[in-house]
Amino acid sequence: MDILKASTDWVKSELFSTPFFILFGIGFLIVSIGFWQLGKTDMARAYIIPTLVAGSLLITIGVGLFYTNKTRFVDFSIAYEKNASEFIQSELERTKATLKEYDTVVFKAIPLFMIVCSLLIVFIDKPIWRASAITAIAMLIVILFIDGTASARVESYRQELMAVEKK
Repeated sequence: MDILKASTDWVKSELFSTPFFILFGIGFLIVSIGFWQLGKTDMARAYIIPTLVAGSLLITIGVGLFYTNKTRFVDFSIAYEKNASEFIQSELERTKATLKEYDTVVFKAIPLFMIVCSLLIVFIDKPIWRASAITAIAMLIVILFIDGTASARVESYRQELMAVEKK
């Protein structure tokens, strides 16, 4: 098993998935423009800014992750050629920390925030608050979906690293 190939394959799959943040962000921006141009009611007009903010956040996340993974792609081969066992150790530590972050942020904090937003929808009558809560839930679902698959990829990559380390 070539660990450098496994590492670059993992980065390639990350480079494939992070543009989905950008695509969904563009979708939110298009929705914002649609509400701005076509929204006639207070509730429809209340979605303009929340969807604009959500779209901007998703695009920022996508660009940041894409850039990070693009630079990692080059760094992997350099680090592996320099010292393979040190590379494996650093990747094991990084994947462990990443999985811990996913567990805390993606699988605990995001669902909790979605619950809070759901309660806002039920208990607050102001259109801007309801629109913001609904938009936040939609954005968090996108993040949960993309990061949920990313978490599975990191776990699989970590298992490959551990198998190589045992040998």
